[in-house]
This record gives sequence, structure tokens and C-alpha cells, in this order.
Amino acid sequence: MPDITVRLPDGSQKQVPEGSTVADVAAAIGSRLASAALAGKVNGDMVDLNRVVSDGDTVEIITDRSPEALDLLRHSTAHIMAEAVRELFPHAEFGIGPAIEDGFYYDFDIGRSFTPEDLEAIEERMRQIVAQEAPFVREEWTRLEAYDRMDGQPYKQELINELPEDVTISTYSQGGFIDLCRGPHVPHSGRIGAFKLMKIAGAYWRGDSSRPMLQRIYGTAWFTQKDLDAYLTRLEEAEKRDHRKLGRELDLFSLHEEAGAGLPLYHPKGARVLRLIQEWLRAELYRRGYVEAITPHIYKADVWKISGHWDNYRENMYFFQVDEGEGRINDYGIKPMNCPGHIMIYNNDVRSYRDLPIRMFEFGTVYRHELSGVVHGLMRARGFTQDDAHIFCTAEQVTPEVMLMLDLVDYVNGVFGFEYTAEVSTRPEKSIQGFDDEWEHATKALMDALDQRGMAYDINEGDGAFYGPKIDIKLKDAIGRTWQTATIQVDFNNPMRFDMTYRTADNTEARPFMLHRTILGSMERFLGILIEHYAGAFPTWLAPVQAVIIPIADRHLEYAQKVAAQLADADVRVEVYADNEPMRVKIAKAQAQKVPYMLVVGDREAEEGAVGVRERVAGDVGAQSVVDFIERVRSEVPVAR
Repeated sequence: MPDITVRLPDGSQKQVPEGSTVADVAAAIGSRLASAALAGKVNGDMVDLNRVVSDGDTVEIITDRSPEALDLLRHSTAHIMAEAVRELFPHAEFGIGPAIEDGFYYDFDIGRSFTPEDLEAIEERMRQIVAQEAPFVREEWTRLEAYDRMDGQPYKQELINELPEDVTISTYSQGGFIDLCRGPHVPHSGRIGAFKLMKIAGAYWRGDSSRPMLQRIYGTAWFTQKDLDAYLTRLEEAEKRDHRKLGRELDLFSLHEEAGAGLPLYHPKGARVLRLIQEWLRAELYRRGYVEAITPHIYKADVWKISGHWDNYRENMYFFQVDEGEGRINDYGIKPMNCPGHIMIYNNDVRSYRDLPIRMFEFGTVYRHELSGVVHGLMRARGFTQDDAHIFCTAEQVTPEVMLMLDLVDYVNGVFGFEYTAEVSTRPEKSIQGFDDEWEHATKALMDALDQRGMAYDINEGDGAFYGPKIDIKLKDAIGRTWQTATIQVDFNNPMRFDMTYRTADNTEARPFMLHRTILGSMERFLGILIEHYAGAFPTWLAPVQAVIIPIADRHLEYAQKVAAQLADADVRVEVYADNEPMRVKIAKAQAQKVPYMLVVGDREAEEGAVGVRERVAGDVGAQSVVDFIERVRSEVPVAR
């Protein structure tokens, strides 16, 4: 049998016999790699190890060290869980079962709710299946054949019916279970590492509240027990840091069923923290050449028809009718985003190339109709405020403007103590048409900006918005979780829809580039992230109360009030603990509220015009004059860059 040549990711080549599989390529490279191989990539596409390779193919071997490995493991584990459910509940009907961040889930209809005891039984059966080392077997079928194979599975058959008639459909089976799946999977069930089923939740079929409610089992899977144990420890820490729990304990915000899901009410302390962040960022934006806009919360439907939201986003919006008098009734929509208002401000004047770039920002409150099942505290709210901005510029200005945004991203995340990474999302299959040159220019401009700043980034092929490519910033918090916050997007859609123009240097009309950007994203979500990142112990500059004054005895209360007035005059946020309680109780109360500083005052402090400074973490740090303490607090405020 003649040899063929395949290419390896490092550019080298390897000769293997014709008809070789990805597993054979791994073996040709080395026995250690062959034993570690889980799957492969052929010309960039993930495939099973038994995929036959062709001459000239580029072949990459996926092991547990590969970036894709955990998703591969978790998807395979979801199939193992589905097999266990099928064996324990023979009449179960199956929805979908993807890998997700940190785990996987699968949706089932068994005619009742799962119980904790069911979960234990499923997990035990999964261990038995893993021990059998049954291979994952891929087969391909016509649509009709696949439909027949899924007899008795209405949810699967519904998915098949929506596919084109001439499509080839792949299935995977292991043991006695078969499922629709594009794959790939690990070679056999014995490659599944450590796993745990985490919780049960209800989930509407395909996210539609008018469809049946299925039972969703969530699980997590890792390659080693050590990794699983570390993850469970992180979860315990995350539970302690849960922003909803800390929000109640620290009197920051509350959620009320009578108010509606996803509509937080900020208490004075929570409102203070939000305003501090906004005021600090507002000052920084003015310093960086931004101008501020304030736009309405509602617009006539005409605006949303021009923008395309009426046709493409209406189910996520809130619409109502207004009687305008004289028999005129108009539809109005509450804004889900701030873009149209900024565009109308731009279009209010004739613009010249000399006016550009225009950097327009707004702390704009928007409302989106999120399903109640996905609403989660501040992290996923129906009403939230964005630190939104839109930059209107020429094609040549895109890269330098993006570089300025990236500098702001770096500064802001540095202030809050976040590490972060970047990801460029490119043109999706379904995108705005007729802008090929603009797509190419904009995507290159985003990458050039990252390259010129020396920032590493991943490419997320085909995951851009339909109206333009984007950069997503993902930050890492104190316990290692990642959060997507800042976004920089190029928009070809709105400038066209709203007929935006500017006069060029040769007195012709051109269409500006429009850049959307947020740095913090949703202020609600960012506050939730901060609460969990800091475990409620905000840095001094952000703390709603920076210092509490603790008089040792009632006779020291007058001096305490005097110090409080002096601190307040210097813009230090201060409270006096005047209740008739022991000092240790007052200190414990301040510690529970995570106040950065406790200032103890007694006879000596009153005589010397001083305060006994107790720091939240370090404890007693000695006496200071009031003036020196004020300077200490001021020194902890972020310095502009």
C-alpha cells in the first residue's frame, strides 16, 4: 500500500500508509502521543481518532492538554449520562446534551421530576458504563433513515425534520444508546475521567415557554479526581461569594417578586457603589476626549423599524401603545440598547471629516425581555445600565481608535485587579451582505490594534455579530472564573439603515465607520462580578462606608461626631457607631459589614486630635492624626493614566 504525506501543526511532515487514521498518525509520531490521543483535527475540523486521512491533510492530535479537550470530554460524558438515564428510565424522551462552561447538561422528559435519589442512581450507573470501556461508534444516515432510528423520540425527530432533505446525519452509539450528534467523542467510555452530577433544573424545550418543560441534569467532568476536587472547592468558595447572598448581608440591593424578575432595587449603599464607579469612569472618559449623551428610554416603533429591531429583535423587547390624540395611536418600544439615540444625535448636524472621530458615551439604562428561567440576580437582569459608547470615525481611524479603547480596557481592569484575555470574532455565515471590503478592513483593523499593543488574542471564527466583527474581553476573577465584559464591535448595519454620512476632504459624501464599545458592560453584572471578586470587601475607594468611628465610651461620642464631620468635609464616607454596645461588638459589626477602616476614639485620641486606626485585614495599625488618616484614604483612590 503506497504512503501518503500528512502535515503536522508545526509545519513538519509525516509519511503514513494510505488508509491511515488519525490514530495511526498519532502512533507514527510516537507511542506516548498515541496513548494520550483523544481525538484529532484534520484541516482544522475536529474528528474522531478513526477518521481516515488523505494525502496533504494537516493533522493535529487532541490530548488532555489541548484547549478543546475538556469540551470533548464533557460532551462524551453527557452521552454517558444519557445512556444511564435510558437504562434506568426506559421510556425517557431525550432533548439535547451539550458541553457548557465547566461541565455539561442533558434535557430529559421522564413524565415526572428527577429526585436527588435518581441523581445518585444515574451517577452510579455512569461509573459502571465507564468501566465497560464501550467504544463511541459514528454512523451516517439519510434524513429518513435517521428519523426512523429515532423512533419514539419526538424531540429528536423534530430536530431531524428541520434539516434539509439531502443532508447526511451522523449518530453516535455507545453501549445500547444512540444519539444524534456531529461529534467527535473520546475513543471509548473508559477515557472518561472524574465526574459529578451537580443539580436538576427545569428547562423549556428549545427555550420556548409555550413548549413542554423538560428536566435538565447538570454535571461536570474533569480528566482527574484532583481537578474535580479543585473545581468543587472553587464552587464552595463561589457560594460564599455569591453576590445575591452578600448583597443582602451588606444591604446593597434586593430583588422582589412583586417588582418583577430581573429588576433589582438598589439600597443606598449599593447605589453609592454604582455611582462611585460611574463618576470615576465618567471623569476618565471626559479626560480621554469623549462627549456624553442622554437619550430617552422609549422611542416610537418607527425608530426600531429603521434599526431592524422590529423585525429581528421584537420578542426581546417591551412594546406598548400610546394614544397621541385625534385618533392617532402609535406603537412605542422601550430601548434594549442605546445606539439609535446616538445615531440620531450624529445625524442632527452635517458632519465633516474634520469632526471625526466623535466619541459619544452614555450610562444608558436598557430593558430586555429575558426568560425568567435565565434571570440570575445582577448577572442576568431584565433592566440594566450599560457604560455604552459609540465612536463615529473614518476607515483610517478604526485601528487607532480601537487601540485607545484597548488602553482604556487595560487601565480599567488594572484598577479593579483583573487579569484578562482578548478574542476576535470574525464574520459569521449569516451576516450583512454587500460589505466584503468593509468586513475585511474592519477585521484586520481590530487585529492590527491588538498586535500593535502586543496583546495576545484568540480567533473565534464565524462568531462575530451579523453586522460586523468584534473583540471580546474576558477577565479572570479572584477565584479563577472568567467573565465576558468589555466588547468592541464594528457596525456596518446602522450607518446604512440610518443613512449616516460625512463630508470628505474632497467634498464628497462617505459613510462613517461606527464602533460600539462597552468597558464594564452591564453595570449590574459588573457590580455582581465585583462583589464576588472582592467577596464583598470593596477596596477603600469603592466602599460605600470607608470608615466607622467607634467611641470607647459615651463621653467620647462628641469627639467622634467632630471627627466624622471633619472626615465628611474631606469626602470620606463615614459612620459613627453610637449605640451603647461594647467596643468588641462594634468592631465585629464593622468587620461583618467589611468596612475598610475602624477608627477607635477615647480619652487619648480626643486630647491629641487623633484616631486609633484599625484596618479591615491587618487589624490595629496604630494612632494617626485625622489629617494623616484623610491622606491615607485619598492615597487609595485610583490615579488617572
